[in-house]
Amino acid sequence: MIHYKLYNSVNQLPSAWDELPIADLFLKTPFLKALEQSSPNNINSYFVGVFSSETLVGIAILQSVELVSDDIFRKTSDSRIKQIGKQLVSNFLKGNAIVVGNLMHTGQHGLFFTSEIEQDQFLEIVLKAVSEVSDLIQQNFGKKVRIIAFKDFFETDTIHLSEPFFRRHQFFKARVQPNMILNKRDSWTTMANYVSAFNKKYRRRYRTAIKKKEPISSRELSLEDLTLYNDQLYQLYENVSDNAGVNSFKLHKDHFYQLKSHLGDHFKVFGYFLDQVLVGVYSLIYNNDCLETYFLGYEPELQHQHQMYLNMLFDMAGYGISQNFESVIFARTAMEIKSSIGAKPNEMSIYLKHTNTLIANKILQLVVKFMNPVKDWEERHPF
Repeated sequence: MIHYKLYNSVNQLPSAWDELPIADLFLKTPFLKALEQSSPNNINSYFVGVFSSETLVGIAILQSVELVSDDIFRKTSDSRIKQIGKQLVSNFLKGNAIVVGNLMHTGQHGLFFTSEIEQDQFLEIVLKAVSEVSDLIQQNFGKKVRIIAFKDFFETDTIHLSEPFFRRHQFFKARVQPNMILNKRDSWTTMANYVSAFNKKYRRRYRTAIKKKEPISSRELSLEDLTLYNDQLYQLYENVSDNAGVNSFKLHKDHFYQLKSHLGDHFKVFGYFLDQVLVGVYSLIYNNDCLETYFLGYEPELQHQHQMYLNMLFDMAGYGISQNFESVIFARTAMEIKSSIGAKPNEMSIYLKHTNTLIANKILQLVVKFMNPVKDWEERHPF
């Protein structure tokens, strides 16, 4: 008999959770504990165990998100018409959503099931858990869940075999910005190997960036450093986050510290220092044979002068190569500059629906295109 159990704390998870053959650190309990202790104020996580009799055969991560108007669109210098448009979108979206997956990181980090259960059967069980969470939110907070989403699937993911299932439950498929991934070549064992593969134009660009970085020193930050520089780290993160086009959350101030506490050497934070002042930060997560780039930040007024963002991209690529990861996951956004260091776009889609009416679902499709446009951009070919 197939059934599920809903957990609202990582400490409640069965021991079999980490015994499943999952090659994804984002679904393991050390990461989930760190996330639980440092989630944004508007996100709560729930954990679903799917059982065949007493055997755990699948898991899912659900996140309930309260979408707040002020967080969706932050600092902006848009025209009055665009501001009005964004306010209308905010008013339509604000409320509660349930995301199957991790809203805070690009990629499918929310589902796993074994061959002992059929995919559609597993998804049906997950939807029942979503319905239970929705009822809990209504009972405990008096609020209705407006949006349900299954997020971030590559076009090769077997989830798309279940499109009829999603259509039957009134979900629509939406293309989102691609995940930018740098796949390591066998000949790249050092940064020099990687740079030598660039064509003349991009080798010159690399040398220019490195020259501009020269006054800046960089080093890995320890757990003690993360405590010492906690306020500065958060401010640097906010500098970048607040200027993003769309946001659905703001990190907890202890997020970096909690991840380092629980993940240890699987989580790396590097600081950029100018005259012994912290002016930039980037973070990385070891995810088996992939190196996942995580949150970063910098002082905006130093960005152009020292090409800080481009240098961070080079540093992250170089770290992944030197540590022999098969790929470096650069996530979405800033696709053009990421392609200039060799990352390639990998198309992704989500499935989502509005819970009110068919008309609201049609409006949601338009809103998704407005908030997450599949932009025209020129892919660079540096090699």
